Amino acid sequence: MTIKIIKEKISKEELEEIAKQGLETLVKAAVDIEKEIIALGGEFHADANSLLIEKGSRQKNLWGINIYFDRPGDKRIEFSSLINIRPSFGNRSMEIEDPEIKAKIKKIIDKLITD
Repeated sequence: MTIKIIKEKISKEELEEIAKQGLETLVKAAVDIEKEIIALGGEFHADANSLLIEKGSRQKNLWGINIYFDRPGDKRIEFSSLINIRPSFGNRSMEIEDPEIKAKIKKIIDKLITD
């Protein structure tokens, strides 16, 4: 499965094409909340996470999500991933617990992926 780093806006159709390479209804992603970029695709969130680190991202800024392209608005983002379990950063579950981080991720998704 290909992982694509998104720095500029892509269409919902492009997102669907990435989804067709894997899980069909969703795309796994890692989001860098500092650089405001997304790594889309791959079998595991850790794959996208690793690619972003190779490209200079810092782990503390990376969070895993799922994007469901067939769901409307706020329901298209699922803030759950194994890479989000980080007790040292105050996140003790797969779900992102900090509402500010969730808001940043939503803003990045809305900026880079059109409806």
